[in-house]
Amino acid sequence: MRQPRLRIDLLTLFPKLLEAPLDESMAKQAKKRGAVQIHVHNLRDYARDKRRSCDDKPFGGGAGMVLMIQPIHDCLASIHGRGWRVSVSPRGRVFDHSAAKRLACKRHLIFICGHYEGVDERVHQHLVDEEISAGNFVTTGGEFPALCFVDAIVRLVPGALGNRKSLDEESFGNGLLDFPQYTKPRGFRGWKTPEILLSGDHHAVQAWRKEQAASMTKRYRPDLMRGSK
Repeated sequence: MRQPRLRIDLLTLFPKLLEAPLDESMAKQAKKRGAVQIHVHNLRDYARDKRRSCDDKPFGGGAGMVLMIQPIHDCLASIHGRGWRVSVSPRGRVFDHSAAKRLACKRHLIFICGHYEGVDERVHQHLVDEEISAGNFVTTGGEFPALCFVDAIVRLVPGALGNRKSLDEESFGNGLLDFPQYTKPRGFRGWKTPEILLSGDHHAVQAWRKEQAASMTKRYRPDLMRGSK
């Protein structure tokens, strides 16, 4: 069996949050095609007490619990190959399509999913290569943002998708949102499909789609238009 183009490891306190989604849809097919290899690691397997503790109260006081460095360090040490280590953190750079393309070119990615009040600062200082955020909002842990990152990255890996051409027309692929899509039935409750899409004129359809993509981006995401200038 050929070596996967990309290996991904995810460190978490809640492996079930990751395992089920990563065994469905595109990720499942990418694994079947041999394009990627994905491993989920339970940090509690690396705890050193009977209670399998991976978190504790913060030094200096305060609310909540903080993930300890020891289980994270030991889990990382158990993974073959160092990999590019990413902490899913609200203070990191906000993830976007350019980040997905950059990370899809790596051979090995490791995502550390924080939880509760975060992770011991020494993890950020000594054990990771970069921090990435899903945006300016709060989630219970890093698992759901990590799933978004992995999904966006894996689809860009050669061999992951059945039809690579679909990548060329996706939102953000060319700095614009995707054009509007229609399918059967042609009409529904008086709401009609644009006639040009039924014309069979491929050049006209492509021109219409390009125009619509620019129009949709200007209407819904004008920030993308400014960023492309």
